[in-house]
Amino acid sequence: MTHDACVFCDIVAERGPAHVVYSDDDVVAFLDRAPVARGHTLVVPRTHSSGLADLDPSFGTPLLSAAQRIANALKGSEFGADGVNLALNDGRAAMQTVFHTHVHVVPRRSGDKLTFAKGFLTRRPGDLESTAAQLRTAIAAQE
Repeated sequence: MTHDACVFCDIVAERGPAHVVYSDDDVVAFLDRAPVARGHTLVVPRTHSSGLADLDPSFGTPLLSAAQRIANALKGSEFGADGVNLALNDGRAAMQTVFHTHVHVVPRRSGDKLTFAKGFLTRRPGDLESTAAQLRTAIAAQE
């Protein structure tokens, strides 16, 4: 089920622009258009849910499995991440801005605390096309 006013449902249905890096029967993953760090990816279930309260529990495993796969690609490739943050903002009070459940996969480097915090303020896209191509290659290399 999709919702006409949902930008992520549009991306899932291939009606909206996105730099998709991974998709399967349950989820679609694409680069955040205003990334905190290069490679910042959003993983969304194909079926709309506005937050955790209405997320079908059967989508939890595919959502986290895809996030794990992307995290491993970010850590094991030219992205050079030393770690990742996984974040799911649930509700307006938790700073959720798009009300379609999604997990943020944000690559981190040792000692990037100041840069990471600054990234929330500056959030610039950079070269999303090139980043998406490199991340798709890194994800595919895991197979």
